[in-house]
Amino acid sequence: MDQNPQRSEELSARTESIRMRILDALSHLSWDGFSFKHSIPGLSLYRIVESVGPFSSVYEPSVSLIIKGSKRVNVGQETLVYDESCFFLTAVGLPMTGQICAVSEEEPYVAAMLRLDPEKLRRLITEYDIQPAEMPDPDRGVAIGAATPELFDAFLRLVLLANSPKDIAFLANHIHTEILYRLLSGEQGARLRRFALAGTNSNRVAKAVAWLKENYTLPLRVEELADMANMGVSTLHHHFRAMTAMSPLQFQKHLRLHHARELMLSGTLDATTAALRVGYESPTQFSREYRRKFGHPPLRDIRGILDSDPSAGRGPVG
Repeated sequence: MDQNPQRSEELSARTESIRMRILDALSHLSWDGFSFKHSIPGLSLYRIVESVGPFSSVYEPSVSLIIKGSKRVNVGQETLVYDESCFFLTAVGLPMTGQICAVSEEEPYVAAMLRLDPEKLRRLITEYDIQPAEMPDPDRGVAIGAATPELFDAFLRLVLLANSPKDIAFLANHIHTEILYRLLSGEQGARLRRFALAGTNSNRVAKAVAWLKENYTLPLRVEELADMANMGVSTLHHHFRAMTAMSPLQFQKHLRLHHARELMLSGTLDATTAALRVGYESPTQFSREYRRKFGHPPLRDIRGILDSDPSAGRGPVG
């Protein structure tokens, strides 16, 4: 959440009327109790009326807006909390654990998440020479920025397309481009620009992240990962931790544990089989690290989630 309470209140007040219009538009959609099924490319909508989480997933590059409510996200050892005054930007896919804050039928959590298109980002930067403000430290792959009326207005128009499917093919692409422009020209634009363009340390680390996400079940040799990123081992460690708040080994471990949890939540695999499937050679080590990560042994954790969380196994919540 914004570190300046007064600024957060001012932003929330400025966007209140637009957010009310979004909530009204969403109230007329057909929900499955958790999310809305639609054909708008890259857009996910969420409405939660019961306590959810802590849930875990590997987020893809995306921007999330909370229409109503607040959320806590853990990335490595870092905790970020945000509400209606902020957008949550994921510039590179990372494993995260999240928790929806106070929620009820009367005060639901409502959010929208839009996947980012790296190729579209690169075209915008190249064609329009968008020059964002200087990028703040640290060089994280996730960040929180000010949710402006202009950004909410674009999301409102995107949501309204659900009522006119014939317009989606043409208008959704233009609105998506506008949202990317708003992000690139805003306070987190430099972060997006750095990840979108090739040749920077962030881009090299992003390649290492992408490889780990595709090959997390394989043994990790940091020297080979550094060669792939065209960086020295110590340089890779430094920039990798700056971006993800984790070392490459910790990142791989988080990926394995998140994916094992998803496999068990799907009901298809037991703990031992899931551990072997994601790359663990020792079920005992898997159980120890799982408990350290999620607070309970695998079987107890999965039973608790399935007993209390109807949205379990449905992926990230925006």
